[in-house]
Amino acid sequence: MTLRPPPALLYEELVRAALREDLGRGGDLTTDSIVEAEATAVGRIVARQAGRVAGLEVALSAFRLLDPEAGAQIRVRDGEDAAAGATLAIVSGRARALLAAERTALNLLGRLCGIATATRDLVQAVRPHPARIVCTRKTTPGLRALEKYAVRAGGGHNHRFGLDDAVLIKDNHRVLAGGVRPAVERARRAAGHLVKIEVEVETLAELDEALAAGADAVLLDNLPLDLLRRAVEAIGGRCLAEASGGITPRTVHAVAATGVDVISVGWLTHSAPALDVSFDIDPTV
Repeated sequence: MTLRPPPALLYEELVRAALREDLGRGGDLTTDSIVEAEATAVGRIVARQAGRVAGLEVALSAFRLLDPEAGAQIRVRDGEDAAAGATLAIVSGRARALLAAERTALNLLGRLCGIATATRDLVQAVRPHPARIVCTRKTTPGLRALEKYAVRAGGGHNHRFGLDDAVLIKDNHRVLAGGVRPAVERARRAAGHLVKIEVEVETLAELDEALAAGADAVLLDNLPLDLLRRAVEAIGGRCLAEASGGITPRTVHAVAATGVDVISVGWLTHSAPALDVSFDIDPTV
């Protein structure tokens, strides 16, 4: 899978908003009172922990927004692993701009690297089974495009980006529709010919109903391993099988071994710990 960085259009306004939030009404009082306006500096973005890199260009944009002439030398690219202590990039420019942008850059970079690292670990944990690790819509408001990019940097794949990507019939939809079959039938009548229909099921009986209704995919929610295996056997390749619910690094390999096609993990984007990164000014330059 080729990793394509998100276009600046998807994150520049977000970075601008984060900088405005940090600079507030009076700007960087500390830096502006200590550092001369004409001073320049060189700093290193450093990974204090080993992990998978994601979001480096996003972080660098924070420095460039405050100093359009800031330069950067990237040492470890998105999608690559960095050792603890590794220099990810060297940044040069106006010293005031570098220090004012530092926290915004590191907040975003640490968050995205943490997601990429957690995803990488899950992807490695399911081998040699072919199940894909995917994220969900449980993302930080405003950061969805970036957090889903970080999942891809970790070797994972993306589920829906939004409600308009595909039909996903969940428990509340089933209740309001009166069951799995009527929900699928209504969705099939309303959806375009290119739209896939997935149904969340919690029992083998609901699975049978979803298969009979012609669902394109089924989300096997919180099923124990023995039922997951039976469900995959019942599906027999007729549609895509997705497992979800309470999946952890300890259990993910066993889930993959049941034969499911996809394993969706919400905590990748809502609870993965940030990677510890720093920005260190070089005192010798």
